[in-house]
Amino acid sequence: MNELIFLVEEAPEGGFVARALGVSIFTEADSLKELPDKVRDAVRCHYDDGKAPKIVRLHHVREDVITV
Repeated sequence: MNELIFLVEEAPEGGFVARALGVSIFTEADSLKELPDKVRDAVRCHYDDGKAPKIVRLHHVREDVITV
């Protein structure tokens, strides 16, 4: 696997959560600024040395609710 994609969403209680697609990796952060470091750490913890994907994509999803 050369690439890993994380789905990033705002957490209901504040901050952000990131879940990898197809792999059981999950992390959370208080801000978007600290999220990449948290994702890197989670990926490094999940894979053995040298086995982690070279590219990690953070796909941000935002849901807006409007009234009509």
